[in-house]
Amino acid sequence: MDYRIEHDSMGEVKVPADKYWGAQTQRSYQNFRIGTEKMPKEIITAFAYLKKAAAIANYRLGKLSEEKLDAINAAADEILAGKLDDNFPLVVWQTGSGTQSNMNVNEVIANRGNAVSGKRLLHPNDDVNKSQSSNDTFPTAMHIAAVLEIRQKLLPSIDTMIKTFKRLEKENEGIIKSGRTHLQDATPIAFSQEISGWRNMLEISRDQIEAAIPGISRLALGGTAVGTGLNAPKGFAEAAAAAVSELTGYSFETAENKFHALTSKDELVFMHGALKALAADLMKIANDVRWLASGPRDGLEEINIPANEPGSSIMPGKVNPTQCESMTMVAVQVIANDTAIAFAASQGNFELNVFMPVLIYNFLQSVRLLADGMRSFNDNCLVGITANKEVMRHNLYNSLMLVTALNPYIGYENAAKTAKLAYEEKITLREACIRLGFMSREQFDEVFHPEQMI
Repeated sequence: MDYRIEHDSMGEVKVPADKYWGAQTQRSYQNFRIGTEKMPKEIITAFAYLKKAAAIANYRLGKLSEEKLDAINAAADEILAGKLDDNFPLVVWQTGSGTQSNMNVNEVIANRGNAVSGKRLLHPNDDVNKSQSSNDTFPTAMHIAAVLEIRQKLLPSIDTMIKTFKRLEKENEGIIKSGRTHLQDATPIAFSQEISGWRNMLEISRDQIEAAIPGISRLALGGTAVGTGLNAPKGFAEAAAAAVSELTGYSFETAENKFHALTSKDELVFMHGALKALAADLMKIANDVRWLASGPRDGLEEINIPANEPGSSIMPGKVNPTQCESMTMVAVQVIANDTAIAFAASQGNFELNVFMPVLIYNFLQSVRLLADGMRSFNDNCLVGITANKEVMRHNLYNSLMLVTALNPYIGYENAAKTAKLAYEEKITLREACIRLGFMSREQFDEVFHPEQMI
């Protein structure tokens, strides 16, 4: 492999000749050979927007030349286009401030900008990192990445699933089935009502996520090292936040208190709480679907779901609810991530949190898994759900809990005796009620209408 010599404040370092990173990136690459978890691409994308925004703000404030602005923009645009993806090799398990990833982006933009310009125009610290510190850029990149991923990927997946449930509600109107509580038979429910519960869970989760977006739309940029804004010109924070909004198309604003913005990660914890709530709802929905589809002969078999692939390497013809299983595993991972995120956020010692890389790694994994998992669950399972009407009707009329309809006429205790006799003798509620002398045939038929119990 061919190398070139780069230098930083600690001296010279050999860097692969075909890469645009510099000495500080190389040192981190060599010093932290830990795991396989790389800094998320979403963070690199957010940094590209951030560096463009900072350059625009510096230019507008008279602190950066137009030539340097153009060079920074050109290199950052190549990052956004994915042309420089192999220039960001650093792992999550590095410095807790994310300094090395900030410098990775600074060095790549500087060296690529110089290559585009045909001269040594940009310095990674003096120009690309101008008016900034890793301590305010990394938390800013975290917030930008979180907003973009939630807006562009997660919310569309939620909306798609809500749309599917609305269609299923309409298609299954008028179908009455047995309700279930405690995994035991309960009073009747319309299948469309059951589906509406799933749909409304997602709508409420969506509202909770939307409610948390303003918090993560506040940016630490402009606080520099400890929140005082040292070495950033007056107006930089506001100008940079405005530029981020222009570049991304989403609303961002500068954080009112930079001391809070650098050390506290409560806004990301709050948002992830909403993601955990969504995961909990998705766990419930996926479990309901696989219970209702259980069988095909010895389970509930009340709904049919698509058969996507063989389910067993030994049992011929077996088909499993694999999309439900995938969705529930995603939910488990998101709920587990919440613990790591909360603990990481609690480590804001004095003026800086130094658990930021692990926090944002888990946060973005949650968003990614939820968005992808919901899309897969929707497209490969939910859209193909059909009601097994005959089984639903059989289970409905076989349910002893229909006896609840008799409470107003024969009382709770007599209704309980009716259900007990019907169960023990394996006879209908009608036969049991008449045999016990609580009602005549005519009286029973007049008041016993399961379809009206919803």
